[in-house]
Amino acid sequence: MTATSLHDCPAPAKLNLFLHVVGRRPDGYHLLQSVFQLIDRSDTLHFDLRDDERIVRTTDVPGVPEEQDLIVRALRALQAEYARRHGQLPPGIAVAVEKRLPMGGGLGGGSSDAATALMAANHLWQAGLTDAELIALGLPLGADIPFFLFGETAFAEGVGDALQAVPGPDCWYVVIEPGVAVPTVAIFTAPDLTRNTKAITISDFSRRHVESNDLIGFGKNDLQDVAARLFPPVAEAIEWLGSYGAARMTGSGSCVFCAFSTEQEAERVLAQVPGRWRAWKAHALQSHPMKSLLQINEL
Repeated sequence: MTATSLHDCPAPAKLNLFLHVVGRRPDGYHLLQSVFQLIDRSDTLHFDLRDDERIVRTTDVPGVPEEQDLIVRALRALQAEYARRHGQLPPGIAVAVEKRLPMGGGLGGGSSDAATALMAANHLWQAGLTDAELIALGLPLGADIPFFLFGETAFAEGVGDALQAVPGPDCWYVVIEPGVAVPTVAIFTAPDLTRNTKAITISDFSRRHVESNDLIGFGKNDLQDVAARLFPPVAEAIEWLGSYGAARMTGSGSCVFCAFSTEQEAERVLAQVPGRWRAWKAHALQSHPMKSLLQINEL
């Protein structure tokens, strides 16, 4: 008997342990190198098959109209691909979203939501797409979607779609939300953005991580200086958290994080965070929790 619903589906956040801009393509897209790390802070999505063929978001997401929501767009893309392969549309899906990850925070929340939606619908519809096929479907919608579908710590190149698994740190993070949403376009169009950082190899990162047990001291975030200049709260959070370790902005901002070896260390720092900021702790994940959830549902 096939499932008609999937509830409590996690859409975890990601951190960029470093992020280098190493060039630019003729079409204007920036060429990046980064290591993506999943953490156990998540949005939660709920999916129910409908009696018609409509894709419907049943909860309001402030600032994100339903037609623009990556979740809805991803589900419709998969629905169309299903129809192309099978000659008919699958049932519609009603999706409810519990947002926990901030928008414009560099945590990949919208892309993670879309990736979870693709994994869930592929299961509910028994569409049969492989991970690689889902990645190809998701990439035109958002450059971070392939990573969340890849589902493990990854060294990323290109526009973020060329992914190789790497060992990730087993650590805890303190993450600060500085209270501003940073629009990605404002960062990548800034004239003073560094665009020529020397490319590294995957072994450069792995050797540094394994030999020195370096949590996030490797490299830098080339977008950080621009974001800190344009959005002073980001600079303030980096300076404050930097007194406890190597603090860094994730993605194009605005969230700032620092790694700690133990949960107790993270809790001690978290207790000191000024009240003007929202802050939380998170543990590094080695694999996407949807993978195990779908395996359970296969049994």
